Amino acid sequence: MARYFITLSYDGAAYCGWQRQPDAPTVQQALEKALSTLLRCSVEVVGAGRTDTGVNASKYVAHFDVEQPVEDCQQLVYKLNLVLPQDIAVQQVRRVKDDAHARFDAIEREYTYYLSQRKNPFRRHSAWQYYVPLDFNAMNLAAKTLLEWNDFTTFAKLNSNNKTNICRVVCAEWRRSDDDPDLWIFTIRADRFLRNMIRAIVGTLVDVGRGRYSVEDFKRIVHSCDLSQSSAGAPAQGLFLSDVQYGEGIYLEKE
Repeated sequence: MARYFITLSYDGAAYCGWQRQPDAPTVQQALEKALSTLLRCSVEVVGAGRTDTGVNASKYVAHFDVEQPVEDCQQLVYKLNLVLPQDIAVQQVRRVKDDAHARFDAIEREYTYYLSQRKNPFRRHSAWQYYVPLDFNAMNLAAKTLLEWNDFTTFAKLNSNNKTNICRVVCAEWRRSDDDPDLWIFTIRADRFLRNMIRAIVGTLVDVGRGRYSVEDFKRIVHSCDLSQSSAGAPAQGLFLSDVQYGEGIYLEKE
């Protein structure tokens, strides 16, 4: 048995998230179908984590097993991109240790959220178009306080069956795009995330930016560990899983 990590990106607009569902299109199903067709055997993939309906990924990682080693990983990438839908693209297939796990061995994940301050038809599927003036300085001050906490129950979706709501956030900041002055980008990195956590954080930070909450109010909301205190979640289309990091020792082949 040989195990491989597969790195891909996808536009989530047409999918009901990553995870396989019985009666709805998902990214996992599309990838499994393509791999099974090309490798001529039943292939199951295990992802680095869930993404919800409409959420995108610029770098997603999953693993799969096959009885016989893949002869040419680059050729498999080429063929996968021919048979996969246009909204899913594979960048890499790489041999890893037999016990490597795309989800449990991830040491850090990064998500990016895009917010456009003006109407842009080319970003309607990839950014939250929000036209109310926002104080991004206040939003950044509030975002930085996330590094002070580790219990994110306030932003945890109800009935998610989490074993713990503890996460270690190492970066949370807004910046203006170098290419588009009306586009703002929120980047957050942590060892793990809860379902709906980032969209709830972004929605609450936007309420700070429009003056509904102060930075102190935001800190109180996080500290409350009460989901009812957070704001409505930001729209899915602005959210991207943008990176998943692993230790180099997990790989058997060089890039």
